[in-house]
Amino acid sequence: MTAKPAAAAARATVYGYPRQGQNRELKKAIEGYWKGRVDADALRQTAAELRRGTWQQLAEAGVHEVPTGDFSYYDHVLDTSVMVGAVPERHRDAVRADALDGYFAMARGTQDVAPLEMTKWFDTNYHYLVPELGPDTVFTADSAKQVAEFKEALALGHTPRPVLVGPVTYLLLAKAAPGVAADFEPLTLLDRLLPVYAEVLADLRAAGAVWVQLDEPALVQDRTPAELNAAARAYRDLGGLTDRPKLLVASYFGRLGEALAALAKAPVDGLALDFTEAGAGNLDDLAAAGGLPGKRLVAGVVNGRNIWINDYEKSLATLGTLLGLADRVDVSASCSLLHVPLDAKAERDIDPQIARWLAFAQQKTEEIVVLARGLASGTDAIAAELAANRADLASRTDAAITRDPAVRARTAAITDADGRRSQPYAERTLAQRAHLGLPLLPTTTIGSFPQTTELRTARADLRAGRIDEAGYEERIKDEIREVLSFQEKAGIDVLVHGEPERNDMVQYFAEQLTGYLATQHGWVQSYGTRYVRPPVLAGDISRPEPMTVRWTAYAQSLTDRPVKGMLTGPVTMLAWSFVRDDQPLGDTARQVALALRDEVNDLEANGTSVIQVDEPALRETLPLRAADHAAYLQWATESFRLATAGVRPDTQIHTHMCYAEFGDIIQAIDDLDADVISLEAARSHMQVARELAAHGYPREAGPGVYDIHSPRIPSTEEAAALLRKGLEAIPAKRLWVNPDCGLKTRGWPETRASLENLVAAAREIRAELPTEAA
Repeated sequence: MTAKPAAAAARATVYGYPRQGQNRELKKAIEGYWKGRVDADALRQTAAELRRGTWQQLAEAGVHEVPTGDFSYYDHVLDTSVMVGAVPERHRDAVRADALDGYFAMARGTQDVAPLEMTKWFDTNYHYLVPELGPDTVFTADSAKQVAEFKEALALGHTPRPVLVGPVTYLLLAKAAPGVAADFEPLTLLDRLLPVYAEVLADLRAAGAVWVQLDEPALVQDRTPAELNAAARAYRDLGGLTDRPKLLVASYFGRLGEALAALAKAPVDGLALDFTEAGAGNLDDLAAAGGLPGKRLVAGVVNGRNIWINDYEKSLATLGTLLGLADRVDVSASCSLLHVPLDAKAERDIDPQIARWLAFAQQKTEEIVVLARGLASGTDAIAAELAANRADLASRTDAAITRDPAVRARTAAITDADGRRSQPYAERTLAQRAHLGLPLLPTTTIGSFPQTTELRTARADLRAGRIDEAGYEERIKDEIREVLSFQEKAGIDVLVHGEPERNDMVQYFAEQLTGYLATQHGWVQSYGTRYVRPPVLAGDISRPEPMTVRWTAYAQSLTDRPVKGMLTGPVTMLAWSFVRDDQPLGDTARQVALALRDEVNDLEANGTSVIQVDEPALRETLPLRAADHAAYLQWATESFRLATAGVRPDTQIHTHMCYAEFGDIIQAIDDLDADVISLEAARSHMQVARELAAHGYPREAGPGVYDIHSPRIPSTEEAAALLRKGLEAIPAKRLWVNPDCGLKTRGWPETRASLENLVAAAREIRAELPTEAA
């Protein structure tokens, strides 16, 4: 049957787009600027060319309204802090001296000034810079970036829609500035912030903006009545302005819930909602609220966070229902396309059949355009696209890669006993201390050491055939020997081999597991200039052979000190991959856990006494609504225990987490039953140590004393001060000393100096401790 055309022609649009360029041109230009090889004008020129290319590609694909202002040199929340004048006092001199260098100082810090704290953007692997606010914060409008980029697009003949982080989300993402009472609520500054937003909106209106998008993803989380009232007040005031463009309030990553009714009644001109799996309830809620009569609805029916092709028939059914609920229905992705790679057609090494199932940013843009055309003109207008889509979906369902009977049988046979250690922690820890013989406040690192130019060159040489496998392995051995030698001389107690053979903590394992696919060009921004290539989890998972045993055993043969085995945990293997969407996440996690269990047991059998299974994504993947937490945490913690519980009592299991808010999952961290946990703590000034203590966490912990996401070198005194804060919360006999995270992004000079200072701080504090502390 042919669908009827929409009463008003549907348009195609997107909320935002990847920033980096096809070959990560932005990353290269920014890092060149930091190193002095690229000047500011050249950096700005590269940025302008990337913006121009993005808008042109969107327009040529058929997108009617292109986003502006979503481009960023580092982070869009940091850009918002600049826009509203929320520059911390410690950074103001740098910003006054040079706006660009001051901007990067806020993001990365300098040797003399610490950066802003960094944490995860909702339940994604994107990191944002946390605004620091207090009761004395004075906001001032600076719309230069937003206006300039709007005018750029307008001059090129596009229809631009500026995109801003909304005022409520901005304040809800903020924290109390250093020195401000911890119970300070940034949302109390809303009435002070709204006039600044009004000024920015007026500037954009004066520049010619017809629509402006205000992103409010924080409203898809559980919110108090006071927070919901603040949102209603914000959009009553902004919507009531006379000198403003039309306002499109966008939410994504889930169901808007209680906030939908308030926004639907607000005097704004449109809402953008997520109608993919995470936000499926928005359809019912919108109908219950009486729809959006007289307003524009931007319907996010193409999933902006995964890489699987859209189901056109399902999306068109949703869009058809929405036609009766708004004055105008336009089509978009569920969120910014920042979270997916650029172009699936660039992947030449993926099986052509599987490639038919993949949609990166460019392909998602094409899907949006097809759906908008089908909604506007009827399904006959897209008959060929519908037929091809049905065939592609069917080929995925029937593909052999998706199901492995042996894996499914093993997963079905899991028992509760498989996820329990043979002894409780109180007994294990005695066996581990006797076996390992570590000092008080043992020192270690998180795993990786600098990925030098020589290492990257060696990998490129191997791929290009300039060296053979034997030559490559000699280079890896040389690097492992150097890393171990440095750690021994520095006085580190539990060593790592440095991971020189690894490209990425998820990709390295994915390339050795069945069911995973690796991309060559699937880069996605994690933070700043840090880009990752999330592998594609397409089918059932198993481990054909050991993945890390050889290099870990080689490293252990070179030293008498314990060398940690290093693995990535099952939740993180899912979270930092594009995971299959055709079965529950918990089922996939158990498959990965069993593969890792085999690796953990093989490491132990080959002489590894300390094994770290990293789960930095445990908090990140926590659902945004509290009602969904228990089910997620049940399978997430179960999968970690399943991976690690098969070892002897005297084998010490570590885990690591970083750059997230851990306070609301401390019980889940406890439920992992790891012997030692290391966590990010330097930028947050040991907040997590206090949270562990408040929970009564009974195991050993290493809250980080070295912020590795900044190029600055912490002094011995600085590390010692953080350790003293840590000791206020965690007894010395359970406290470890380590950096916040792995060191692969750092250079050797700063790594050497920072770790030497870290060890010196541990020795200093040990000397201060009473004998009975041991």
